[in-house]
Amino acid sequence: RDWPLPMFAEHVGTLGNLIDPPYSAPIVKHWNLKIAEGDAYLFITPEYNHSVPGVLKNAIDNVFASFAFRNKPAAFLGYSTGIAAGTRAVEHLALIAIETELVPLRNTVLIPKVQGAFDANGDPVDPDSEVAMGIMLDDLAWWSNALEQARAGGVHAPASVRRRLAAAARAKVE
Repeated sequence: RDWPLPMFAEHVGTLGNLIDPPYSAPIVKHWNLKIAEGDAYLFITPEYNHSVPGVLKNAIDNVFASFAFRNKPAAFLGYSTGIAAGTRAVEHLALIAIETELVPLRNTVLIPKVQGAFDANGDPVDPDSEVAMGIMLDDLAWWSNALEQARAGGVHAPASVRRRLAAAARAKVE
C-alpha cells in the first residue's frame, strides 16, 4: 500500500539509460532504489489461485532492470485459509526469486488455516510455527552476512547482460 506501483510495462524505451534508468514512472525508480538498500528479503504472502497475489508479482517485476535483488537471500512465509498453507505460492516465489537472481532459502514457514493460527495476542497457536520462524530467520541472517561479504569481494555482471555481451561479440566476429 505504501508503493502504488503501476502495472509492469517497462521496456527499453522506458528505461533509457541502463546505468541510471528513469523508468516509466518516478515511483518505479524510487521502488528500485528502496529494494537496492536491502541485504535480505522476507516475503510474506497469502496464496491466491495456487500462486502469489498479482500485486506482489508486479512489485518484483518492477525491479528487473536494476538487478536490485541480485545475490541477496530471500525467505518466504506463506499462509492460506485452507490446509495448503501457501505452499504453492511459496513454490512460485522461489522460482520467481531464482529468475531475479535472489538466493531463495530452503526453510520456509507455512501457516494453514490462518484464521485460527494466532491467539488474541498475535502469538502462534502451533509452537512449531514459532520454531520454523526462528530457523528461517536465523538462516536468513546467516545468508545475508555471507552474501554481503561475497558481494564486497566483487560480482560478475548479471547473467542476462553477460549473454548479450557474448552474443554481440560473436556477431562482431562473424
